[in-house]
Amino acid sequence: MLHRTISRKTVLKSAVAATTAFGIPAFLPRIGDAAAELAIGLVEPTTGIYATYGEYERAGIAMAVDEWNARGGVMGRKVVTVAEDDANDPGVGVQKARKLVQQDHCVALIGTINSGISLSVSGAANSLGVMFMDSGGHTDDVTGKNCNWNTFRVCHSTWMETHATGVDLAQRFGKKWYLITPDYAFGHSLYDGYVDVAKKLGVEIIANDLVPLTLTDFSPVLTKVQAAKPSLLIVLNQGDQFVNALKQASAFGIAKSTPIGGPQCELEAVEALPVEARVGFWGVEWYYDSPLSVGPAGTPGRKFAADYKKRYGKTASARSAFGYISMDRVLWSMAEAKSTDALKTCRALENSKFNSIFQGSAYFRKEDHQLMWPMLIGEIQPNGTPGDKDNLFKIIGSQPADKVEQTVAEKAKVCTITYPS
Repeated sequence: MLHRTISRKTVLKSAVAATTAFGIPAFLPRIGDAAAELAIGLVEPTTGIYATYGEYERAGIAMAVDEWNARGGVMGRKVVTVAEDDANDPGVGVQKARKLVQQDHCVALIGTINSGISLSVSGAANSLGVMFMDSGGHTDDVTGKNCNWNTFRVCHSTWMETHATGVDLAQRFGKKWYLITPDYAFGHSLYDGYVDVAKKLGVEIIANDLVPLTLTDFSPVLTKVQAAKPSLLIVLNQGDQFVNALKQASAFGIAKSTPIGGPQCELEAVEALPVEARVGFWGVEWYYDSPLSVGPAGTPGRKFAADYKKRYGKTASARSAFGYISMDRVLWSMAEAKSTDALKTCRALENSKFNSIFQGSAYFRKEDHQLMWPMLIGEIQPNGTPGDKDNLFKIIGSQPADKVEQTVAEKAKVCTITYPS
């Protein structure tokens, strides 16, 4: 019989991480229950600039767990989660990943927002021999040059984001771009993607300001933007930095004088902006109210959005969808393989098509383990719509994954999935 020793400190820490403003009930594991439980480890930020995104992902994860447990769990075992804060630090992410597997006996890992942490946790999971589902770290390298046999990714790659939005932005706003880029793996990958788009479309990138993740005052950068007079300002920052950049761009008058857009915009960030700073055209990865993303009334996506709103009193975001899909697919792979062995579950996931809370079907591509699903383009609606003030995006376009992601042949140059013998 398998037993796990969990200290009171670990139990309380996990409980605090699981209990959020959403009212997610904390799971308090009891010594002796391990044989009946199937523990999945969550590596997510609960502090720092990406804490809100982690909160929404955990909310979606909790919904998937409850659905599976209502159906009898997986292989007759109740699914539980143990959550750890990665503190927005790759080194901490590795420590927490190892703790979850080695001390808490988690059979798989889910999570991450910061792309640097996605890469570090992917490496740790590989050395530990467990599946890692990257729910929210976008850098190309996760399913590119640093791909692993046991790492899968739900959110879109940065290549998909830039190539889905680049053509639309150039057509709308011209070909003289100014970029503001966060100086870490995610930002660098986005920049590389837009450089490729620029070459193909004849776009001039007149400047690219690299800014540290700690930057809060964008005024020196925005002063240069005003002087450069670009046809489009592209903001690559996310989380609190996105909010600060858009607020300050509004204060400088740039939001009125210069079109703003970019590869990705999160509902959580728009909600945090004052109305006057809610502007621009952006990549959107999932949206609760669009036939292009979740289909017409009565579809699973619409039901998910309604159930989420009822449960949490909040609007489901793309992060909520990432969490839900990540947990659902991890548990499905174990049920399908009738095993928690990573070799078997990873094989089960490859190329398996499924319909979920989005429009149409999707699959994890065998060659790189990237989830292939549509990428959306949306325009911010600053005041929402009549009867729904939270409806802050108008989805105006959708690009299929195989048109905006690198081809299998292109990926083969940087990624080779090799399973242990």
